[in-house]
Order: sequence, then C-alpha cells, then structure tokens
Amino acid sequence: MQKIRYVVLDALRGFALLGIILANFPEFSLWTFADPATHTPLDRVVRGLQFFFIDGKFYTLFSLLFGIGFGIQLENSGHSTTTFYRRMATLFVIGFLHLMLLWSGDILMLYAAMGMLLALFRRLPTRRLLAVAGSFLLLPLLLDILFPHLADPLEADYWRLCDRYGITAANFGTWLRDVDGYGDMSRFLRMGAVERMWEFVSSHRYFKVLGLFMIGFCVGRHRIYADLSAHRALLRRILCICLAVGLPVSALYTWNCMTDGGTVLRDCFYLLSVYPMGFAYAAGFCLLFDRRPEARAWRLLASTGRMACTNYLGQSVFGVLLFYGIGLGWGAGVDLLTTELIALGVYLIQMLFSRFWLNHFLYGPVEWVWRMITYRKRLPMLRDRG
Repeated sequence: MQKIRYVVLDALRGFALLGIILANFPEFSLWTFADPATHTPLDRVVRGLQFFFIDGKFYTLFSLLFGIGFGIQLENSGHSTTTFYRRMATLFVIGFLHLMLLWSGDILMLYAAMGMLLALFRRLPTRRLLAVAGSFLLLPLLLDILFPHLADPLEADYWRLCDRYGITAANFGTWLRDVDGYGDMSRFLRMGAVERMWEFVSSHRYFKVLGLFMIGFCVGRHRIYADLSAHRALLRRILCICLAVGLPVSALYTWNCMTDGGTVLRDCFYLLSVYPMGFAYAAGFCLLFDRRPEARAWRLLASTGRMACTNYLGQSVFGVLLFYGIGLGWGAGVDLLTTELIALGVYLIQMLFSRFWLNHFLYGPVEWVWRMITYRKRLPMLRDRG
C-alpha cells in the first residue's frame, strides 16, 4: 500500500507538470505578447482549447499536491514545525532565485509563503478547514467587486521600471528575443518581478493558493491516496459533480477570456470552472490509476513527479535556451501550435531524463540540495547497487 501511495502522488505531480509546461511555454515563446491581430485562425483555436482544458486547471492540481505534501510533512512533524518552516524558507529562496535569474512567472515563492501560513491552520478540524478554504477561494471575486483598484500602486511601479529600462509596448514582445546579453535579460526580469507581484495582488492569487493548500491538507490528513479502492465511490462522485459543473462553465470562461468579457464575470467563471476541472482531473486520474496501478506509464510519470522542483525549474531553463536571445532566439517566431508541440517535446525529454536519473540517484538535484538544507546534514545521492 505504501508503494501505491507514493506512486500515485508522484504520477499526479508528473501529470501536473505536463499541463504547466503547456500553460507556460506560450509566454516563453513570446506568443502571448504578440499583437492579437497577427494571430491566425489556428492560433485562436489552440488558444481556446488552452483556456478550456489547461488555463488554471493544472496549477489547481499542482497546488492541491503541494497542499497534500505540506500536510504530510506537518502531520509528521508533531508539535515542532521548525523543520517545516526551514523547508519553506529554503523553497522561498529557490523561488526568489528562479524569479530574478530565469523567469518572471515563478510560483515557488508564493507556495513557500502560503505553506508557512498553512501551518497556522493545521489544528482546525476538517469541516472547518474546508469551510475556510472555500471562503479563501471565494474571496478574489468579492475583492474584485469591492476593491477593484487594490493593485494600482504595483502597476504604477511596474510602468516606472518599464520607462527606466526603455521597455515599451512596441518592444515588450521581442525584448527577450533581441537581448544582446544576460544584462539586458536581467533588466527585463527585474521589471518582470514587479509585474509578478502586481499579478499576484490583482488576481488575489495568494488566497487561491492557500485555499487549495487547505483542501490538499485535508486529503493528506485522511490519506485518501493511500487506499484509492476504498475511496472509489467518493472519487467517482467528485468526478461526476465537478465535470457536470466545470465543463459547461469552462465554455463560458473560454468565451470570456477570448472576448475580454470583464474581470468580475471572469472571476465567476474561473471559480466555477477552473477549480472543478482541476478536482475532476485529480479524481479521474486516481480512478484510472486504481484500475491498473502497475502500468508502466504511471512509473514514467512518477519519475517526472519525484523530481517536480527540478523539472519545474528545468522547464524555465529550456524556455530561456530555446526562445530568448541568449539561446536559440526562436521567440516571437513560432505559432501557438508549434509552441505547444515544442513544449511536449521538452516534457518528453524530461520524462526520459527523470527515469534515467532516478535509476542512478536517490533524488533530483534540486530536491537533494533542498532536503540537505532542510535537515542540515549531508544526504547520500547515489543509489546503493549492493
């Protein structure tokens, strides 16, 4: 049972990483920043499919999985949370370096900060914790109605940095492709870090992540992953209800995003499509896993998921090397379908590399360093072939 427990969680992480690279590579390829007038009909079809099936759904799944993992760590920590907070602080530093050195779309800093807050709620009974989680997921909609200009100061800081560095609407979408060296890229990343904070505040992403962490914590507390067969009826119920709500509202969410239908309306559609679809993906995946837990596909996905932090950061490295001027400079030169096919190719490389790496080593490289800092001792890396 222990083996199935870890395989299903790691395989789910690997599956989430597939959706994340498909969601992020349009930004790396700079397609997202192109003039909409240049989008082809095929681009618009692919973009619609992204909004329907991918946008937000896989970050929902990724956040749930982090919440489950944090919950397991907190439950194992007993009364002392020192090790857990050290683990979160290390993750925060990793995220900060990722944000400032590689990509402005980092999520790890936010995960670390919300993980620290999650520890404050760990003593709440499950029903109360789920109620608080639901409130946090609902809060962004209420805040956008009551305080629509909350992020305006950060937006102003963002535009000031753009003016200082000479980043304009005309060169924004090609700056990273045309950089002469890392210094130019670094200036864009500093501006992008402020933009990321603006995005977090304007979308109230912190409430969303914390709410999902709490739901994941409850899953971890009740060890649903440890015996999927015993929870099959619950998983089927979640799958059916969430698809019944999520699929039709996802169509409305896609329409809203494609037509710029307004923030408050988009928040409503996001709430009723992104979260249900993310939960449906998790439940459906677990039901499929439970039918044939020994299938090789799960092991491949699990290898990728066991190195989730390494592979998440590795996706940024690939994005920089493929699309930015300090690499191959393909940015702003490929359509959306080609971008997604490249993303699939990169993910396949990561799957094969993860399988190869874990045949020889106990941890992914980033996970190894992260664990050593957390536990303040040197850990073995090579597998014992004896």
